[in-house]
Amino acid sequence: MQINEEQLEKFVLDSGLVSRPDLDTIIKKAKTKNQKIEDALLSSGKISEADLKRMQAFVLGIPYVDLSTQKIDFSILSLIPEPIARNYNIIAYKKSETGLEVAMLDVDDLTVIDFIKKRSGLKILPRLTDSASIKAVLVQYRKSLQVEFDNIIQKESTSIKPSSGEGEKSEKELKEMAEELPVVKIVDSLIFHATLQNASDIHIEPGEKELSIRYRIDGILHDAMVLDKNAGSGITARIKVLANLKLDEKRLPQDGRFKIEQNGEKISFRVSTLPTFFGEKTVIRLLKENSSGFSLETLGFHGEGLEEIYASLKLKTGMVLATGPTGSGKTTTLYTMIEILNKPEVNISTVEDPIEYQMPRINQTQVKPEIGLTFANGLRSLLRQDPDIIMVGEIRDGETAGLAINAALTGHLVLSTIHTNSASGAIPRLVDMGVEPFLLTSTIKTIIAQRLVRKLVSNKEKYFLSEAEIKNLAKLVDLDRMLALLKKEKMIDAKSTWEKVPFYKAVKNAESPDGYSNRVGIHEVLKVTATIREMILKGSSQDDIEVQAKKEGMMTMLEDGVFQAVIGVTTLEEVFRVVSE
Repeated sequence: MQINEEQLEKFVLDSGLVSRPDLDTIIKKAKTKNQKIEDALLSSGKISEADLKRMQAFVLGIPYVDLSTQKIDFSILSLIPEPIARNYNIIAYKKSETGLEVAMLDVDDLTVIDFIKKRSGLKILPRLTDSASIKAVLVQYRKSLQVEFDNIIQKESTSIKPSSGEGEKSEKELKEMAEELPVVKIVDSLIFHATLQNASDIHIEPGEKELSIRYRIDGILHDAMVLDKNAGSGITARIKVLANLKLDEKRLPQDGRFKIEQNGEKISFRVSTLPTFFGEKTVIRLLKENSSGFSLETLGFHGEGLEEIYASLKLKTGMVLATGPTGSGKTTTLYTMIEILNKPEVNISTVEDPIEYQMPRINQTQVKPEIGLTFANGLRSLLRQDPDIIMVGEIRDGETAGLAINAALTGHLVLSTIHTNSASGAIPRLVDMGVEPFLLTSTIKTIIAQRLVRKLVSNKEKYFLSEAEIKNLAKLVDLDRMLALLKKEKMIDAKSTWEKVPFYKAVKNAESPDGYSNRVGIHEVLKVTATIREMILKGSSQDDIEVQAKKEGMMTMLEDGVFQAVIGVTTLEEVFRVVSE
């Protein structure tokens, strides 16, 4: 049942979602990268996965099913074990006299179809679906697994021996505690459920009478469970063993890392311990190593900002900066740009802390300050390795900033991140680090500022702003300018007024308990034009630089947030939560 690509191309054109010139460009790019046309269509951001799967189903002559809002009976769901469902993207959702209907992303996977047939003893009827449907149903597995997890926690945490005189335990005693079966089971379950729920961090926080565990999912912390205080020292010891930290050091903070492979996916864990009044707090950051396949479009870039980034990536020298607070997706943006630049004819080298994604043909160096390999020293050595393109994980000090600027001046394209709240704020931050303004004007080409907002799931409620809500919005955004920007990008009709501009509300459903799933970036892309270069040399404030950039067409982060709310990606409430002016 191979897809006939000519038929698929015809249906894509007939749908009106992609124009002929755009499709020709996508096909050309697919051939260059040796990609399937459907993969190239998705990475271009011109078509959604659901629309593509519907077209594929039509071409193949099999039904398409949307399971994103369906509640499936667990007796049917469990006919396919959760690891098989997750690894092979296959869901059992309906059983009848004719056989078992299964939703799949790849209906040509005959091996897994045969396995399910033998296991269930039923005739298998494959149906095509999309990733959102698979993810939504995997949540239903999770709810049943949560019951099992709670049983482990209740059973095992009570069997952990109470600790007396915790501060007096030797390293040997702590190691023995870390290897106790109940402790191992609890830590394994914590990690398993964190990855299952796509958590970015696990917080293990000791209190006066209990141990709280929270997961950060889509940027929001959620209570996961509360354990007996006695479980704390054993859990911390187990995590320290995994991360190769000193077990008997509880007075000083420690940092470490470890890796596991779960369901065929390599995951790195960054561990940080911090002494608090009631004991050591542990935070574990989860990083999926083989995450890739992003495009600037899927990250949320669009319009003139997107064009400006593509233009800056064609340059041979200069600097492109991504700014924002910790956890705002800066590194993912840099990796996506690196993926675009990753061609056989260029040498790309990076200095990072940590290496979040491993990329083929990229020379990636991990910073190790404890042995003297800092960003500055790594960058200094890297420049002797004949690089064309350099990525510096973060500009933290004047020495690194100076070296990065010099690299951009001497024939290299430099990509880096810096911690500021806005694109224009990167200028005074670098000046404060000791970089001369005339060097900034010679090197910096584009500055991207960003935040992450939660995305609405497919089941959402459309509404229009009331007069009072329009007045409140006017306090935060220039309404006339915003309306002009929406019309310029053809998101609304040329004659539309704010009363006719649609917005969307989150709706709680089976797909997501709060109506959101995953995150997308909202951005501002500042092009360093001749006028802005003059302002930098004169020492103009970041506010003045931002005003000029807006005059030259820059959409601010808040304006981009409103734009994403109008097209139904997120809500106004979520934008205002993330971008506080």
